[in-house]
Amino acid sequence: MSSATGSAAYPSRPAERDAWIVQHRGPRNKVSADRPYGCFVEDEMDADGVVRRVATVLLTNRECPFHCVMCDLWQNTLEESVPAGAIAAQIDAAVRELPDTENIKLYNSGSFFDPRAIPPDDLPAIAARLSSFRRVIVECHPAFIGEPVARFRDALHGELEVAIGLETAHPAVLERLNKRMTLASFAQAASTLRDMGVSMRAFVLVQPPFLAANDAAEWAVRSATFAFDHGASVVSLIPVRGGNGALDALAAVGQFVPPSLAVLEAAFDGALALGRGRVFADTWDLQRFSCCASCLGTRVGRLRTMNLTQRLIPHAGCETCRNQ
Repeated sequence: MSSATGSAAYPSRPAERDAWIVQHRGPRNKVSADRPYGCFVEDEMDADGVVRRVATVLLTNRECPFHCVMCDLWQNTLEESVPAGAIAAQIDAAVRELPDTENIKLYNSGSFFDPRAIPPDDLPAIAARLSSFRRVIVECHPAFIGEPVARFRDALHGELEVAIGLETAHPAVLERLNKRMTLASFAQAASTLRDMGVSMRAFVLVQPPFLAANDAAEWAVRSATFAFDHGASVVSLIPVRGGNGALDALAAVGQFVPPSLAVLEAAFDGALALGRGRVFADTWDLQRFSCCASCLGTRVGRLRTMNLTQRLIPHAGCETCRNQ
């Protein structure tokens, strides 16, 4: 189905939303179970205030069972579960390609502890591959936070950190995202991680669909506050990008507008000013959110500097942007 067909009627029931979201998709990219679909290294301030090199491995895996309306990760997924040993082999391949780092993120387009995504029997072998890392960060939906997390924690030589997509603390908007979680289930998962002694980071969307642009920065800060209230040590701010089919259909009927760079800046400034924990702004491809090429580089540089220093610095926009 094209993005224009049926786009005016975003369903109210989760099962119908699943079908609507999938119908608006384009084709998947061609990926292989024996290779991660991406890997790279970047700098990030660690919990001790030291900037460290972090490897990120984008594992090729089965699609997540939850069909979030804003998600584009399905584009690099398989239609079936990976065979035993595949994830460990992907990690081996990535580590061979990347320079040495102290920390590693394993993101698999879904939930690391979903047994249909990563075979539970493979977790010890995966942990063995990670023995040289001081911190291992994985992503997981609240529905899969349980005993496997503790077992994997115990198998690691370093510390485990689990990232959870809070997305937004706006309850009505969160429900419409079709993530199949609530603020209460996020809080319960966070409590379970705290009881296990496992660190948590939260992903917060900047200007998700169904939220007015004028309210976007405020709700990003309120969402960061909610995450910190429930024990998050890190909040990552993700400006919502169109292009996944479903968001384009919502944009066509006025239910989604991408954030401006100014909204991301305001959200970052407000969340960092809370002083509750580390806050990172996603700075990938920010030109798509900017209307002023003359100061884009300076403004993106400011955000990246704030990511690394965790300190507010003066705005870097040009006179035209400051007057808007």
